[in-house]
Amino acid sequence: MPVLALLSTLLVVTFEQVVQWKYGATGLIGLLLLTVGIKAKSPSVSSAGAVVLALLVAGPAL
Repeated sequence: MPVLALLSTLLVVTFEQVVQWKYGATGLIGLLLLTVGIKAKSPSVSSAGAVVLALLVAGPAL
């Protein structure tokens, strides 16, 4: 069980670093809003995070 928790934590930290590296601080804020909204079961906060991430990803295409 501790190995699974360690691997899960490592995966989450790595994913956050990749998002921050590729999309900067705005991407990290969007990911944070999405995560907090899902954990708190708040649709408005998670939707705001999803919109921020979607705008970052679709920004060059607009």
